Amino acid sequence: MPAARQRASCPGRISSSMNTRFAIIAGAVVALLATAYAGSLLMSNSTSQESPNAGAPSPKLDAANSPAQLPDAANLETITLGSGCFWCTEAVFQQLKGVEKVVSGYTGGKLPNPTYEDICSGLTGHAEVIQLTFDPAVVSYAELLEAFWHSHDPTTLNRQGNDIGTQYRSVVFYHNDAQRREAEHYKQKLNGSGAFDAPIVTEISPAATFYPAEQYHQNFYNDNPRYGYCVAIIGPKLEKFRAAFKEKLK
Repeated sequence: MPAARQRASCPGRISSSMNTRFAIIAGAVVALLATAYAGSLLMSNSTSQESPNAGAPSPKLDAANSPAQLPDAANLETITLGSGCFWCTEAVFQQLKGVEKVVSGYTGGKLPNPTYEDICSGLTGHAEVIQLTFDPAVVSYAELLEAFWHSHDPTTLNRQGNDIGTQYRSVVFYHNDAQRREAEHYKQKLNGSGAFDAPIVTEISPAATFYPAEQYHQNFYNDNPRYGYCVAIIGPKLEKFRAAFKEKLK
């Protein structure tokens, strides 16, 4: 059972303009993916003539050994995101194909080994985040950013719904310079597109020490689907997310 506590609320992202916002956000990610594809295509063309195996048939794989089922751990990547209540954020990203692991935790603050009670004070500087491992051959970093910006309100500083404090800030913690550039570019495109009624205030910062949250926070929604907060807040949020991202769900 979860520890005795109550959250005030988490953003439901209920708005008559949701479909319009989703279309704009999706358009931005399509543009980013097209740019990335063009770069990879140029690289492929420049190296294909040098490969002695160019045009050779690919080795056959049975279903049990397919790359989709057995992702190469060396090719997996990490992303760390904060968008308010990590129970909500975890439940959202667990839905997506290509996401191999999601861990709720704390990062971006100054206190070593913080507890949930420390974080709730709002004085440690940490954000509630998820750190997820994903297979870029299945889901791209840009697509994860699309899900991130679609699934919360990035225009409210240090607040999601009635959850108020720096621990609930909207933030992307990047793990390399390519992630930083893409996040900043995407944020700029969304701000220029009018996807939201106010400027995006999402923080984009280098990844810091990540502290996994207490065990009862992990896999919270799946383990506690009848908990009041899960029924009232996370369930409806997931329904909207699944409807918007139905082609990308596990």
